[in-house]
Amino acid sequence: MPAKEDYYDLLGVSKDASKDEIKKAYRKLSKKYHPDISEEANADEMFKKITEAYEVLSDEQKRAAYDQYGHASTDPNFGAGGGFGGAGGFGGGGFEDIFEQFFGGGGRRSRNPNAPMQGEDLQYILDLKFEEAIFGKETTVRYRREEECNNCGGSGAKPGTSPQTCSQCGGAGAINVERNTPFGRVMTQQACPTCHGTGQEIKEKCEVCHGTGHTKEQHSVKVTVPAGVEDGNQMRLQNQGDAGKNGGPYGDLYVVFRVADSDQFKRKGTEIYYELPINMVQATLGDELEVPTVHGKVKFKIPSGTQPGTTFRLKGKGAPRLRGTGNGDQHITVNVEIPKKINQEQAEQLRKFAKVSEYDEIIEQDEGSFFSKVKDAFKDKHK
Repeated sequence: MPAKEDYYDLLGVSKDASKDEIKKAYRKLSKKYHPDISEEANADEMFKKITEAYEVLSDEQKRAAYDQYGHASTDPNFGAGGGFGGAGGFGGGGFEDIFEQFFGGGGRRSRNPNAPMQGEDLQYILDLKFEEAIFGKETTVRYRREEECNNCGGSGAKPGTSPQTCSQCGGAGAINVERNTPFGRVMTQQACPTCHGTGQEIKEKCEVCHGTGHTKEQHSVKVTVPAGVEDGNQMRLQNQGDAGKNGGPYGDLYVVFRVADSDQFKRKGTEIYYELPINMVQATLGDELEVPTVHGKVKFKIPSGTQPGTTFRLKGKGAPRLRGTGNGDQHITVNVEIPKKINQEQAEQLRKFAKVSEYDEIIEQDEGSFFSKVKDAFKDKHK
């Protein structure tokens, strides 16, 4: 069996990475490999691997055990024999967990197996056009989630029956077993194999959900995308995740925005950038043009003598501030285009221009290289 890949390498982070760095790396990779949207051939396998890595490294106790014992710490049976375990063997690490694992007690109170538990959170990738991210939109997203079974009301038992107190653990959800440890044979606790830790036993299971109390259903929810969102931003929709257990609340849905690039504009936060092509006559004499912005076309005056690469600013023509008022600005960078070919009349006019300007020294050059010399001189002059 091949060795499992290092969790830090899978997420592409260092071993001293912060929780925020680990979370950021996971979100980036989950967008790349999510089976619903990824075109990678190994998307399913990679998504499972990075999710497993994140579940361990995002939990402080599990991460500490992994750093000390490696992948062995993730084995549910780790610590059951003669060796010391990590998170899997001691239930998360720490002296209380050690004594609880070895001696069946410790300072931690046992969890009520029938206590309400919140459902799992879900993630949905919402694709937006460039302009939709600028101005926001309302849309409806559809996805599958676990919902409370309508047939049994979430109990998992056949209608007309109800779950019974587990006959093996008496409702405790755990049983005592003897284990060999470095301290000798001691009594420990483990989840009841009959009720799987719930404390209840279902004699007659619901024929729809087969005893789980949940069914996978198509679900839809309306999403209001706020104006000014950026690629990678996310919003939380409460109670739109998977159904809870034992009457617990639904989990949450995290909608992650994936914004497409624009053919015309580039964006950095609230600032929009646009490159405006003009010819050498417009740059020299000035002109008034219609310039596109995300808010529509506006009239823009190019001053005479504008140099190549000059940047102008259109105030308030950028993207809305997501957590504020007003808009950013649009920045226009001028690119002066030099024609590659000219006719005889145009060449003659340029010679006249060169004769009465500082370019007169190039008149003596031969016909074939005349215009290229004009281009070079123009560029050198306006560097």
